[in-house]
Amino acid sequence: MKPQSRAFKTNATQALTNEPLKKALGGIKHGFVANRARARANLPEFEQLRDEAKAVKEHTLAHLDLYLEEYEKKVTASGGHVHWAPTASDAREAILKICQDAGAKTVTKGKTMIGEEIAINDYLEDAGITPVETDLGEYLIQIRNEAPSHIIAPAIHLTKDQVEADFRKLHTSLPYDRVLEEPAQLVAEARKMLREQFLAADVGITGANLLIAETGTSVIVTNEGNGDLTQCLPRVHIVIASIEKTVPTLEDANTILRVLARSATGQECSTYTTFTTGPKRPEDPDGPEEYHVVLLDNGRTEMLGSEFHDMLRCIRCGACMNHCPVYGAVGGHAYGWVYPGPMGAVLTPSLIGIDEAGHLPNASTFCGRCEAVCPMRIPLPKMMRHYREREYEKGNTPHRYKLGLKLWAFAAKRYRLYQALTGLAIPLMARFGKRSGRFRTIPLAGGWTRHRDLPAPQGKTFQQLWREKEAKS
Repeated sequence: MKPQSRAFKTNATQALTNEPLKKALGGIKHGFVANRARARANLPEFEQLRDEAKAVKEHTLAHLDLYLEEYEKKVTASGGHVHWAPTASDAREAILKICQDAGAKTVTKGKTMIGEEIAINDYLEDAGITPVETDLGEYLIQIRNEAPSHIIAPAIHLTKDQVEADFRKLHTSLPYDRVLEEPAQLVAEARKMLREQFLAADVGITGANLLIAETGTSVIVTNEGNGDLTQCLPRVHIVIASIEKTVPTLEDANTILRVLARSATGQECSTYTTFTTGPKRPEDPDGPEEYHVVLLDNGRTEMLGSEFHDMLRCIRCGACMNHCPVYGAVGGHAYGWVYPGPMGAVLTPSLIGIDEAGHLPNASTFCGRCEAVCPMRIPLPKMMRHYREREYEKGNTPHRYKLGLKLWAFAAKRYRLYQALTGLAIPLMARFGKRSGRFRTIPLAGGWTRHRDLPAPQGKTFQQLWREKEAKS
């Protein structure tokens, strides 16, 4: 997937008028958000677990080289192979070579954001190998030739009617008069279409939520059986993961898993939490004959110790985007690359550069909800501000915006002038907005009022209200 983050403003404008998208995104509040709140309330030690999970990741990142070396040793000792990939290109080439050595014609894939990041599907197709997405959401967007709209629910932007229409259009081997009215019927049809692919695949590719240095184990967290089938049925299993997914021990992994599912979907734990260590042993009834792990850097090392270091704690739960008002209005495709929402507004510029993704850190109201719900306590607003500063320093900020900031700064630095201006503007705005209580058009603020109303002031400034309160006390 080629980055299109420069087109964020255009993408967002189109998304705001997309009625099916609005309908699909409306379920986030009543689904993920409500479920997370319920799961958090039911676990008294949730906040303590957040602190412990953060400490685990911080310790690992401080000694990442040591734990990566230990992880490689344990994978090798279990009969597996580790392939180091400094760049996305290195990762693609390593995966292609493994597939070609296995004589692969078909590859099944579990859901993996790293796979999206390195655009492995297109690369394999160009080499004559057919990749088949087996996660239901990923399968839906693959047959639509789209990118994921969410990191844990790739097809969250689609309605049931859209899925039914796609199935009737593409699954031509099935009777057209079949009933596809319920989600369970749609799931059953996808399962039927994918069953033969699972059995025919020569290679299975999965991502990894965690890599455990103590045992050389990869961990995937899913709500479908596709991840296990992708790992166990093909002769060769490839794990693709970025280097910061490493944790020291099984106990550390368990700590993170306790906050992961609760933050992502509101479940106490996902339906499947699968631990995989190496290829099958002689006494094992099934499993892959070969086990490969491709470890991707692709800019992560440069983030270590930088002002964006905290982003490496991210466990890809999606809580930040579930609670983000901007994501909730425009969806994931507007962000133009693999990672949407607040986490994408920080991670994407770190991986592809501020010149390509400079609009994304500006796609925030700075309400702070993303940081408040992040299980790893990542200060996302602070890092978005750092990128805004970099964009300003590079001269990428629009002239009108810079002029507005200079005028505001000029007044704000002069206390009496600022008081006089606000003391004049607030009463006038209160008078003109009294009838409707809102402004739908304001000079120089069209970008705000074009898609939302601005509540009218109540007639007094904050400073005036504060002085009155002080006088009464």
